Amino acid sequence: MSAALAGVAQGVRRPLAQRVAGAPISWGVCEVPDWGWQYDARTVLTQMAEIGLAATEFGPDGFLPDDLDERVRTLSAHGLQAVGQFVPVVLHDPSHDPLPEVEPAMQALVRAGASTVVLAAASGMEGYDERPVLDDTAWNALLANLDRIDEAASAHGLTATLHPHVGTMIETGDETARVLAGSRIGLCLDTGHLLIGGGDPVAVAVSSPERIAHVHLKDVRLDQARRVQSGEATYTEAVAAGMYVPLGEGDVDIAAIVRALEAQGYDGWYVLEQDTILPGDPGPDGPVEAVRTSLAHLLDVAGATTPPVGG
Repeated sequence: MSAALAGVAQGVRRPLAQRVAGAPISWGVCEVPDWGWQYDARTVLTQMAEIGLAATEFGPDGFLPDDLDERVRTLSAHGLQAVGQFVPVVLHDPSHDPLPEVEPAMQALVRAGASTVVLAAASGMEGYDERPVLDDTAWNALLANLDRIDEAASAHGLTATLHPHVGTMIETGDETARVLAGSRIGLCLDTGHLLIGGGDPVAVAVSSPERIAHVHLKDVRLDQARRVQSGEATYTEAVAAGMYVPLGEGDVDIAAIVRALEAQGYDGWYVLEQDTILPGDPGPDGPVEAVRTSLAHLLDVAGATTPPVGG
């Protein structure tokens, strides 16, 4: 059973409104060099708290203080819980051990009281606009490394998940299915990246809810996603062109996904993510209004599609 389903098995499932977190990427904060103009952590965390988010992922290295005690104090000062961290790491190279790279992230998550390490199978290239093709040897290394990291995370009291992501080695629906079949690791269901990669996030939520331990909720304009799929635009170009939109304004069936997960007792986090590239300082409002719109839509969906706890 997924850790995200354990709570309901014990009769203690939290209301969905208490399981909504933010991600700095919605404010344009990203690990990719030259991604765009970057907000400071104080502004992002303050706005997260003001609109009613309960928690946040860490964001890229350097966004929050490197000192772990100071990191914990920073989140606490804004009334936010730590939920997880996105960790891109090369998993497919048989000569490379990824565990030493993931270990510091896991230690930081434990120190902050977070629950989830969110792995991406990095290509080894810069950015997310191209990737190599894996042979069977590389696939075997990737799957074995996922199980090794899953075991190490469990030893820390954490849940490890694999995040299908455009421009990484696990991008498509078929690649996601191969991970689910070939490893024990949980899945971070990213509704936008899976759709852009040609997968079906609704089908995954319906068919494999027991493997979903973490959710990144995104909405996507399918016309822009198809430009990426066809090679007409790079991922970065499509993000800059507005491929990601607030929940309810794109082509992802958010209601069907939430309904499927909640019906199966999902008790994990819904992280609101709208990948954003900012060409410059957008002023005092900026991306927070899009996040506010997404939160309102999710809460409307939750009220319309989920039964009362214990119902």
